[in-house]
Amino acid sequence: MANAGNVAVGIYDATKRFGRTTAVHRANLEIRQGEFFSLLGPSGSGKTTLLRIIAGLEDPDEGRVVIDGREVTGLPPYVRKVGMVFQDFLLFPHMTVGENIQFPLRMQGASKAERDERLAWIAKLLHIDGFEERYPHQLSGGQQQRVALARGLISRPALLLLDEPLANLDRELRKEMEVEVRRYQRELGIPFIYVTHNQEEALTMSDRIAVMRNGSFEQVAPKVEVYSDPATAFVASFVGHANRMRGRVSAVEGGRARLDWNGVQLAIPAVAGLAAGGAADYFVKCEHLRVAAGSEAATAGHNRLDGTLRDVIFKGQIADYIVVLANGAEIVVSEAAGLPRVKAGDAVAVTWAPEAGRGFAAEG
Repeated sequence: MANAGNVAVGIYDATKRFGRTTAVHRANLEIRQGEFFSLLGPSGSGKTTLLRIIAGLEDPDEGRVVIDGREVTGLPPYVRKVGMVFQDFLLFPHMTVGENIQFPLRMQGASKAERDERLAWIAKLLHIDGFEERYPHQLSGGQQQRVALARGLISRPALLLLDEPLANLDRELRKEMEVEVRRYQRELGIPFIYVTHNQEEALTMSDRIAVMRNGSFEQVAPKVEVYSDPATAFVASFVGHANRMRGRVSAVEGGRARLDWNGVQLAIPAVAGLAAGGAADYFVKCEHLRVAAGSEAATAGHNRLDGTLRDVIFKGQIADYIVVLANGAEIVVSEAAGLPRVKAGDAVAVTWAPEAGRGFAAEG
């Protein structure tokens, strides 16, 4: 946990049930001042429910919420000093851009002079100054998203909560807005809590990520750690693009284990829970593999799988090389496009260092 003086938001033993479904189960989390924090997980994992608990839109059945050192459990949203931005921009079509942005201040009874001063500040920060007299339908999707962000920030909240705010934008605009949202957060210096099912968004913007499944945290860690050192098989499969090899452990010796995968023996790192005779899942991210003509593959100290290159999926600077192995399985390798002396139909070898992957005792 973070030092008490550095904690912007604390969630302690928070549980929320809807009938027989537990949406959030004993969540404990501390988010630091100035941190960009993402709640990442598939639909139904509990991330939006947890965000709504922080906002005061849902009361937890158990547990506490603390914002800026003050317990706010049970208090309504408008006294929590929290801004919110939603997936659907929820702009009022009959109001101008300026009126939409100023709406929270009008509800708070702020004077016209204060509203105008805040509008000028936030419109300049988000590069929408000059659009104040337009209406939402006259704006592009990216401009509408900036207006929604401006409305969430104009009250100068203690933190901003964002629920899938880029989901309705096209891919190129979404990537542009990822960089912009991160810049806004850095300039404002307040914590952003960002809900998404899109791992690329979370990895691009976040300082730390909480990966959620079935209402619980699978891993809470800096984004690089979540990506490169997943704590569970679910995180390994959900974050990044990995090949999964499920087999049976034939031996555990020192820091390595032997995995029998469809008749092929692989060396994998030994971790807690792996035992001879037990089933295991071994995950290797596609970019950690190498593919080469079978006669040219370097194998010293590496795992090696022989097969036939079935297809090459061009993606620009990189390509996915799909290899059909001798045991009938397929494996995907991501490498630079246009590898020399490798083409569809060739006999190839896929190699990698055992420690490039992560092994886990198999679930179920």
